[in-house]
Amino acid sequence: MRGDIMGFNIGDRAVYPAQGVGVIEAIETREFSGQKADFYVLRICDSDMTIMVPTRNVKNVGMRNLVDKKNLSRVYELFKEVETPAPKGLASWSRRQREYTEKIKTGDLYEVAQVLRELYVIAVDKELSYGEKKMLDLARRLVIKEIAFAEGMEEDQISKRVEQTFRD
Repeated sequence: MRGDIMGFNIGDRAVYPAQGVGVIEAIETREFSGQKADFYVLRICDSDMTIMVPTRNVKNVGMRNLVDKKNLSRVYELFKEVETPAPKGLASWSRRQREYTEKIKTGDLYEVAQVLRELYVIAVDKELSYGEKKMLDLARRLVIKEIAFAEGMEEDQISKRVEQTFRD
């Protein structure tokens, strides 16, 4: 779901893989080993962590614009898809964890939403392990935060909508 990456401006929101939505607070030039480089200073909304991203590496690290509001219906449709939660070869938690971690690292909203859906499906049949719960919480936080910003709504409202989608 990485569309065209345009240059960001101060005040723009951007998604940084596995960290979530952030705000570009500054664009700075720094010098390292005699080389000057421009950086986006991105403050992550959830954690208040600041990340400096070289402007020329935005695409490589997976930083991207928020999902377009018109594409959100695809996320909700994805939640309704029914498939076996552990495809062949991914039955053990350690294998699924690696797969889920890779999907989350992409920063792609649809990949993270797939992780969320699969863990919700697994949770219907069994109690999730500590690691599964942590992964579920991370995927849920990343998805809900981005949808809330994209729709201009409160996270609680989006959370309720997502929960309802899984119950339907």
